[in-house]
Amino acid sequence: MKIRRFSLVLHSFQDLKILKENLPASFPLSRQKKITLQNYISPDPGTEQELFRKAMADVKPLPHNNYYPKRVRVTLPTHLIHNQEAETIAHLNKLIEKGEGFVVAHTPEYIEGIGYNVKSETAKRLHQGDFAIETYLDLHGYRVQEAKKIFDNFLKAAIRAGQRGILIIHGRGLSSPQEPVLKTQIINWLTRGPWRKWVLAYASARLCDGGSGATYVLLRERSYRIRKEINKASTG
Repeated sequence: MKIRRFSLVLHSFQDLKILKENLPASFPLSRQKKITLQNYISPDPGTEQELFRKAMADVKPLPHNNYYPKRVRVTLPTHLIHNQEAETIAHLNKLIEKGEGFVVAHTPEYIEGIGYNVKSETAKRLHQGDFAIETYLDLHGYRVQEAKKIFDNFLKAAIRAGQRGILIIHGRGLSSPQEPVLKTQIINWLTRGPWRKWVLAYASARLCDGGSGATYVLLRERSYRIRKEINKASTG
């Protein structure tokens, strides 16, 4: 019987199992020579290195000055390029004309803060418009001393009236050489002055209410000591 010789490569035990299950009954497994420690001769490292040097004797490295890296350039179809350009222009027009796509909270001018023992998400909710704004004060263009008097009278009246959500317009202060003066002072009055105990939270307004040029303020509810506290705050 003539035996056909062939070679194969097994990549896993699963391949070996499949091969064993599909072998014919007459496959001469017993005639295969087994490799044992007695008949296996390990190659001499010195001989392998010598053979490699002989094989590489005529090989010359490529000069670096003649080497040009392969650059792959992908060209989009014309209709896709035009669609992307039109979409980008449309987004820019909406941003410029209507302010769509502009998020105040993602800008460096955004501010927010909370009072004592107030949940951190209250300021974010205030910025998102979860609280109704009942009154507003426009201080844009006033000097700090004039704005302070108007600010005190406004907060006193708002607390007496039980108004909790207020809007203070102060401008962005872009003409200031370093930081927006009036905006910074209003934050100081809300957080460090005598009015701080009435402030639950504050945050930059949404774009429709002035953006970073205005600030939402959420006041606490009135207490029975309202008159005494207001008079003390307004004269402090």
